Amino acid sequence: MNWQEFIGAFALFFFTHTVLLRPAIKCRIITRIGPRGFTTFYSGISLILLGWIIKAANDAPYVGLWDTAPWHYYFTQICMALAVIISALAIGRPNPLSFGGSNNHAFDPMEPGIIGIIRHPILASLFIWSFSHLIPNGDLAHLILFGAFSGFALLGMKIINRRNRRVLGSQEWERLTRKPQKRSIQIASLNFLSRVLLAILIYAILFYSHERIIGVAANL
Repeated sequence: MNWQEFIGAFALFFFTHTVLLRPAIKCRIITRIGPRGFTTFYSGISLILLGWIIKAANDAPYVGLWDTAPWHYYFTQICMALAVIISALAIGRPNPLSFGGSNNHAFDPMEPGIIGIIRHPILASLFIWSFSHLIPNGDLAHLILFGAFSGFALLGMKIINRRNRRVLGSQEWERLTRKPQKRSIQIASLNFLSRVLLAILIYAILFYSHERIIGVAANL
């Protein structure tokens, strides 16, 4: 048990994410493998490195900071349900205002769906995931892990806003971010219902496989 692996995994994660999202490098990769290929590649790298960081945090020396209370688990469970639903409603939808969008040219600012409520749904889900897991994990390694990801998600929103405003131009940015008179999600639509059902399925899988994959049960 040592800190070297934890520091190394952390450094590699943030280095690759900083480099891969630079416009020049990202465009070069997209030219070779296409937008969908880049999304698949980026997601795969992210999941692999995230798994490594979590394992390294679990193996790091334990330095206790606060005790875990029963309500911490309920807080995390509720927050994770929200994070999964937000992700399910956002993935695969056009979103030129953030990353991870699909067919961004088809984005309609007058009917933005979840994007009209949460501009960066994937980063919002990342923040909810990291902050909610910070509460029940009262040791130094997990404080660094989940605290850093919380800050990364919030800072990432600001960086992407600034970058996209510059890339799209002020006029296009204003058009895309113009708030519709009525911001709503068609909850009776087949697309919405299917995404919610998918979220329920994913949440159930995450909940019941948490102990097997992470090594810690998701409930008391």
